[in-house]
Amino acid sequence: MEIDERWPKLSAPAREWLVANNGDAVSEVLLREIASVGGDAASGGWWVGDTGPEGFVLSDRAIDWIEAAGNGEHASDDRGR
Repeated sequence: MEIDERWPKLSAPAREWLVANNGDAVSEVLLREIASVGGDAASGGWWVGDTGPEGFVLSDRAIDWIEAAGNGEHASDDRGR
């Protein structure tokens, strides 16, 4: 399941945190919530970034999508199809 499908299923505090901290490493708690609404991040969707020293981060495309969603813009579902 992609981030645009998971987004409305996330709690309001989770969405608010993602918008306010866009680009930051995602906490284990938030990552579990994301997984609970649509499956493990290991699914390889376009929104999955890397796990580095700071933790799990979303892809650049997901960061852009979240920024657009936070700005109330219609974020296109461009998955490269």
